[in-house]
Amino acid sequence: MRILLVVVGGVVLLILGVVVIGAVLPKRHVVSRSASYRATPEQLFALIAGPQNWRPDVLRSEAVPDPGGRQLTRETARDRGTVTYEPLDSEPPRSITRRIVTANLPYSGSWTYLLERSDGDTVVRITEDGEVYNPVFRFMSRFVFGQTRTMDAYLRALGKATGQGVEIKD
Repeated sequence: MRILLVVVGGVVLLILGVVVIGAVLPKRHVVSRSASYRATPEQLFALIAGPQNWRPDVLRSEAVPDPGGRQLTRETARDRGTVTYEPLDSEPPRSITRRIVTANLPYSGSWTYLLERSDGDTVVRITEDGEVYNPVFRFMSRFVFGQTRTMDAYLRALGKATGQGVEIKD
């Protein structure tokens, strides 16, 4: 019985610690990752701005009607469910910013993609400006999953879509 109390007490303390640490972490974060590709900015921009069906984690990518006239895209992913995005700014083939418009998620934010020529290659930099509302999810995204995991997967998938491996950098 005593061992059970110690185990239960330890689990309660662990959960409490996760909640407290998550609560003191800032809700907002800005992180950035980049990779270099042997492709033109135009080729990469077409992939980034177009339907995301080329990504292995995306089950479906579709334009959705919006009464306000916005150009919304809904993506259904294997591990993130369904999320709707709105393009905020686009300057082909140099940059595009998309933000999450799905309500009631434990997170929100935007990704800005910058494409620059460098030594014959194109460097794609993704900057995430996000907020994580739930303290447990904030703790997990910071210390368990990593705040750049989704960006890293995106940059790798972009490499695969263009037939190359990539090295991801901060």
